[in-house]
Amino acid sequence: MADNSDMFIIINPTAGKGRAKRDWPVVSYMFEKAGISFSFGYTFYHLHAKELAINAIQDGYRTLIAVGGDGTLNELANGILEQNLCPSTDVALGMIPVGSGNDSRRMLNIPDNYQGAIDCIKRRKLFLQDAGKVNYFNNGKEEVRYFINIAGIGFDAKVVNKKNSQKGNNKAGKFLYLYNLFTSLFSFHAVNAELTLDGTECKTSLFSVNVGICKYSGGGMMQVPEAIADDGLFDITVIQKIGKIEVIRNVKNLYDGSFIKHPKVKTYRCKKLIVHTNIPVLMEADGESLGSTPLTFEIIPRCLNIITGF
Repeated sequence: MADNSDMFIIINPTAGKGRAKRDWPVVSYMFEKAGISFSFGYTFYHLHAKELAINAIQDGYRTLIAVGGDGTLNELANGILEQNLCPSTDVALGMIPVGSGNDSRRMLNIPDNYQGAIDCIKRRKLFLQDAGKVNYFNNGKEEVRYFINIAGIGFDAKVVNKKNSQKGNNKAGKFLYLYNLFTSLFSFHAVNAELTLDGTECKTSLFSVNVGICKYSGGGMMQVPEAIADDGLFDITVIQKIGKIEVIRNVKNLYDGSFIKHPKVKTYRCKKLIVHTNIPVLMEADGESLGSTPLTFEIIPRCLNIITGF
């Protein structure tokens, strides 16, 4: 087993409605009991986890662990990919899932209990996976973000945006997503869009688009059910203009991926995707609300070493 003495653990104290902070004394004891030495730090503001990750790498740490949800893991991945001190693949990235959705841990086969997740970290089985890079607009300014799971455009991003504004309430992650899915149906309308997939243009009505590296989002939904995390390609699912009743009728099919058989759903694979819409449309990545169209997505093949449960 590889030496774990270079491990830095980053805790998002607000993850799981504060459970990450409450449970950290227990989790840290479990790490010590497993014979794993580490240093740690708490996040205190948005993107602080990314800063801590970059600082940890500069200090010589080569194993970073996120204690939190998909958003915390995303920030650590952004830190690894943005720093230039060492190749991104020199750093191992792991997680103790404590968030509301925890969709990343599903693809990585990380148990949803502390002991199981720590056992995975101790075994240190690594998987070299792809990441995505997206250019988007936020308040008129172009910005860039990396993501390692799924990005959503249109209706999906509206649902995520509403969910994120309500994280403090008492609904669990999966049910909060479903609640906002149904309530968002009455205020969202499809738009006209032009997609450019590896140079090929496609005009379509756009209800929702998912750009996937991994399979799961929304608390276990498979909106890109055929995604392979290390094939160097995005899996794209486009839902065209569709009626509200038809959406409700097909919600159950999101959980096994069979909704992609619907005639209003188109799927593609590509390395680069450009999205233009007739009006600005929201975008989210790894469950984080970011900005709006126009968007440019580019795949970065096999650039992250992820600690898995396989």
